[in-house]
Amino acid sequence: MRTSPFVSRCVTIPLVKQSIKSKEDVRWLLGHTGGFRGGYVTDVQVSKRRLLDEASGREVPAGTMVTVVVRYRIHQMVRVAKLTMTGVTDFSMFEQEGADCSTLGVIQVEMNDGTLRFWFDPQGELYVVCEEALLEEVAAPSLEPLSLEQVAQWTFQSGMPDWPTVTWLLAELDVAAVPCTWRATTSSSGRHPSIQWEGDLLPASMQGAVDATGVHCMLYGPLDGPGFGVVLRVRGVQDRRTGQVLSLLADLIAQRFSGQCLVGNTIIPGGEWQNWKSFEQQRGADVK
Repeated sequence: MRTSPFVSRCVTIPLVKQSIKSKEDVRWLLGHTGGFRGGYVTDVQVSKRRLLDEASGREVPAGTMVTVVVRYRIHQMVRVAKLTMTGVTDFSMFEQEGADCSTLGVIQVEMNDGTLRFWFDPQGELYVVCEEALLEEVAAPSLEPLSLEQVAQWTFQSGMPDWPTVTWLLAELDVAAVPCTWRATTSSSGRHPSIQWEGDLLPASMQGAVDATGVHCMLYGPLDGPGFGVVLRVRGVQDRRTGQVLSLLADLIAQRFSGQCLVGNTIIPGGEWQNWKSFEQQRGADVK
């Protein structure tokens, strides 16, 4: 009799992807995010689409899209939210000396006659008027802040009911000829209740090395919707062996489960992970 390498739970972690286009949606957004209170804007992108008018042979405007990424904390969770606003008719971002529109107190949102208005700060330095918005979000339990030496972290969130076990990770690493050992993290009273397992994967080739820490892994769930999340990160200076294990683990998880990846403040659909990673690696090589 074979046993499954995955654990199935009636867990509750939502893979958030919510359209905002009604007053009820606005109420949900403010309730879910707490108005992004105490968060900060990490990225703002403006994209203007133009289409070719065959009659005139000229390019004509076809809409403006603004994307705002916000990192914030709520209910002992760190969340990175990407708010994509389409049909933008008004947009402003203004920073004066001594002012910083990236720091949020609490956002304000209103909807009138089918038009959404977002104020991302009390002074209105970051302001967007649009027809519709889409919220995508990845959340994970709050961990200790990354030190200057902690240089690599990858988060994956899935809405699937099954999640990977440590046994499955070790078996897959063996198949990939990168054997590792597992060292579980001792549970403490302050650990977030959603964490199901946590520990370090240490490459067999590093056993016995002084101060070897390997790749720290954490699986969490439940929160408030079906699914699970995984955080992988390197504690300390990343060398070739730990970097290989981190990259391989990310590939294995993204290939086996549907979901979204989070690198820094960038949310990447799991199906696009390999292409995104290849692009970043090539861009890094070009910079060198």
